[in-house]
Amino acid sequence: MSKQETAKKSGRPSKSGYSHNTVRDKLIWCGTALLTEKGFHSTGLEEILRQVNVPKGSFYHYFKNKEAFGEEVIDNYAAYFSRKLQKHLDNDAYPALQRLHNFIEENKQGMAKYNFQRGCLVGNLGQELGNSNDKFRTQIEAVFQSWQQQVSGCLRLAQQEGTLAKEANCDYLAEFFWIGWEGAVLRSKLTRNDQPLSIFSAQFFALLPH
Repeated sequence: MSKQETAKKSGRPSKSGYSHNTVRDKLIWCGTALLTEKGFHSTGLEEILRQVNVPKGSFYHYFKNKEAFGEEVIDNYAAYFSRKLQKHLDNDAYPALQRLHNFIEENKQGMAKYNFQRGCLVGNLGQELGNSNDKFRTQIEAVFQSWQQQVSGCLRLAQQEGTLAKEANCDYLAEFFWIGWEGAVLRSKLTRNDQPLSIFSAQFFALLPH
């Protein structure tokens, strides 16, 4: 087989007309939206493929199986959310604690946009898969650890600014933040409003040592 034929086979366009990378990305982003709203087991591959207009047999050209696809979706969401978080935490137009406030407010608006039906993909899948799949459990816990480090860095900046007590344990507070935040997100999905998010936010900042 010639080099040209080999390249065409490995990167051949799907019947939908998209390039290999574009189709793969579209599948991941569509999966991210559907898994966030419906969960892993309730989302069928057929639904994802239909929305992206990709033939069913083509799925295995991009992913080994649904579990491998789920891992890619989690990584995609984790990276997206990390960038979203850091966009606020790096915004030096605001004091450190206000940056965290701003992140919370944006996410409240984001949940309202989808009528509080989506929430957090990582949190959702942690509840659904954490006890039944060690590979997913380890991956999801690593995501939370990464997000905690970002918030911990913001709290250390607050210490430097003098708005958080020097003796505060920033790692502990960051872990507490994500434990409480994910619980508030779950409750907001149940109540279909942002009151649980607002209650958690108010209490978290009120409890910070000054």
